[in-house]
Amino acid sequence: MCSKWYFHFMINHAEDLRRAADAVALLGSSSADYEALPDAALPAGQKQIAAARRLLDTHSAWMAATIARRSRPELGHSGLVAQQGFLSPEALIQKWTGSSKGDAYKLVAVGTMMADTEAAEKLVEAALSSPDIDAAGMAGFVAKVPWQAPIARAVTTGTLSVDAAESIRAGLGQIDAAVTAEKLGAALETLLAEASTLNADEVFKRARRMRDRLDEAGIAAREKQAHDDRYLKVYRLSNGNVRLNGLFAPEDGEFVLSTFDSITAPRRGGVRFVDPQRAAWAKRLQEDPRSTEQIAADSLVQLLKIAGEADPDRVFGGRRPAVRVIVTEKALPAGQPKATEPAEPAEPADSAEPADSAEPAAHGQIEGNPVPISQETIDRLLCDTGTRGIQLDAEGQIINVGSDERLFTEKQRAAMAVRDGGCLWVDCDRSPAWTEAHHSDEWLKNNGYTDLADGVLLCHPHHLLLHNQHWTILRNGTDYWRRPPIEVDPEQKLIALPSKR
Repeated sequence: MCSKWYFHFMINHAEDLRRAADAVALLGSSSADYEALPDAALPAGQKQIAAARRLLDTHSAWMAATIARRSRPELGHSGLVAQQGFLSPEALIQKWTGSSKGDAYKLVAVGTMMADTEAAEKLVEAALSSPDIDAAGMAGFVAKVPWQAPIARAVTTGTLSVDAAESIRAGLGQIDAAVTAEKLGAALETLLAEASTLNADEVFKRARRMRDRLDEAGIAAREKQAHDDRYLKVYRLSNGNVRLNGLFAPEDGEFVLSTFDSITAPRRGGVRFVDPQRAAWAKRLQEDPRSTEQIAADSLVQLLKIAGEADPDRVFGGRRPAVRVIVTEKALPAGQPKATEPAEPAEPADSAEPADSAEPAAHGQIEGNPVPISQETIDRLLCDTGTRGIQLDAEGQIINVGSDERLFTEKQRAAMAVRDGGCLWVDCDRSPAWTEAHHSDEWLKNNGYTDLADGVLLCHPHHLLLHNQHWTILRNGTDYWRRPPIEVDPEQKLIALPSKR
């Protein structure tokens, strides 16, 4: 945590940037050059471009922080931004780079974090070399190093992109009475260990969930704010058309999405339909001359006309929209059936309780939505729904509920949705409602018993890709791995498939 680290790094940084630029230049200088590259060279080429961009973004962040520092409010009209005729550093950067306002804000935030870290660590280095410094004085200098320092170092070395750094910074939030620097530092250590395998959106979701676990008391306040922010504007345009513009809180928004997913699933790559009646409905919808957006608009009008009493077999193909809520057993209110005594509801909320959970959960999650819900919302939702018990062991694996049937049952699919959190294919964000159950190779080896441990959820496109391109999904205990075909990777290196939950 001293400035010597920076000095040592900067000696090689310029050379690393030159090497990265040279590697990218060797890929070609036109679209035709890139088209001539063999398939095997494309993943490596994309990684080289990403590495060069991360190094360049580091310089962009340093520059953004410098611009912001030379445009401090106390400088008034003599500040750099004011001299150039702009109101903020972000506006100046956006104009000069042609980027979005969000990208400019990101560069300033991350660059400032890096500058603050470097300055604090230089103070620590100076204090270490002082013969008059005592332990108390040194502790005071060390305390000035921001808890985000590891993020700044990772960006500086080019191992973490500016986008991912801002996702972590924004997702974990700031220090407050409930969330100390020590707690944030521990969460940050875990995040940085995982960041290399995640994109910026996934990093933000992980960081936000960690913050929610550290600050469960704030969930209800954020939930109330999201509910207060809701609106629906309906207004007539000058040509007589009527436009809708709305924003819904996660709970209601997921129901809206579920409704339109049910209506338009066959047109948007949803699951295949085994039931003959639903298959016939799906075929009619696929052959409908209207666009998917027109079908959605017409369906909304139809739903309004019949005031929510639509025949689900006619409008939704037999699938009634529903929102599933996932909570641990300890979050269930008194009187609700426990995971070992499941009830049979019409539209269930799922109870998923690890066998040796060390601490009670004070919040739950709407399936498919990363935003947590408070205990109060859980209690309210459970007033008109029952629970379905899905018991997990200490490793997070669903306790075996084997079946002699080749197809997974509806209960098993619900349990897999809780465990997998959606399509397990890396970088796929399809929710459980848009997935199919895939039997791993162990199904044939185990005499055809359809056990939950031998099945995973995949969206229809990735399920087809797996079979058509001869990928394989393997299981080792509670871990799942994807093995590419030889044509994709001659070494067939296994790719981890962590749960999206």
